[in-house]
Amino acid sequence: MRCPFCSFEDTKVIDSRLGKEGNNIRRRRECIECSRRFTTYERVEEALPLVVKKDGRREAFDRAKIIAGMQRACEKRPVSIETIEKMVDRLERTLQDAGEKEIESRRIGAAVMEALHDIDEVAYVRFASVYRQFKDINEFMDELKGILARGEGKR
Repeated sequence: MRCPFCSFEDTKVIDSRLGKEGNNIRRRRECIECSRRFTTYERVEEALPLVVKKDGRREAFDRAKIIAGMQRACEKRPVSIETIEKMVDRLERTLQDAGEKEIESRRIGAAVMEALHDIDEVAYVRFASVYRQFKDINEFMDELKGILARGEGKR
């Protein structure tokens, strides 16, 4: 493992522990050259489908892109990174269980919107406004009215 501080290519593992969810290993490492310590996480690399973009391009599923998009939507909202990571974990599991070789990006976006709707409606609207590319304020207002109508049914 390369040291993130001095780029030396040899480090030693000081401590290894199973992650909170049991699906990764947390390793505390120390650089042999500069003696600085850092943490790495080891996960099983699972076969995820290729993502088919709107323009027909295909690219590998990128967990980091999903997390980054959700973090932007949840910015300044009471949603922890742990909650976001759990949502992405569930999405990845669903994709793996489906066993498909390819999935359209719109299906992933819809799944992300559904997950956000369940945890924070403001984050949901933020994500939806970018994802759905609302053309004008009327489309945006229609989405808000739908959320309000569903909220009335909950009371």
